[in-house]
Amino acid sequence: MTISRRKLIEPQITPFYHVINRCVRRAYLCGDDPYNGKNYHHRRGWIVNKIKQLAAVFCVDVCAYAVMSNHYHLVLKIDTEQQQKLTQEAVISRWLQLFNGHPIAIDFLKEGQIGADKQQALSNLVAEWQQRLGSISWFMRCLNEEIARAKKIKDSHILAYQP
Repeated sequence: MTISRRKLIEPQITPFYHVINRCVRRAYLCGDDPYNGKNYHHRRGWIVNKIKQLAAVFCVDVCAYAVMSNHYHLVLKIDTEQQQKLTQEAVISRWLQLFNGHPIAIDFLKEGQIGADKQQALSNLVAEWQQRLGSISWFMRCLNEEIARAKKIKDSHILAYQP
């Protein structure tokens, strides 16, 4: 039985983790698919670019990676020191690079302050997002979700996929 990443990862013990993710049902991620004769080599560059984008947003360093035909490997390091040093503005701006923001957070970035009645809600959001920015689970979620969505878009110039 598998165990979720958040239960396996303890950055205080070790910040380094080797993560593997593979395709199901003999699907090909990259390269020549011998079952349908199609070439998916163009996906490799897209996946590498997404890994680099996420590494710039998250407090997770990519020490090494390998994108294979039906799976990929990542060696990741959680940078808890960087994560703890993030200001409210830094957390919000990083989060908004990947997700739509909460209206309170967007108002805070635009105006530089918010009312006292909204301050607790903003603090709660920022604390949650800051925790997620140092999470391998959230890093992998963002990577895998983007790959899965792109694969579902037929005739996509980014990631063409024919089941």
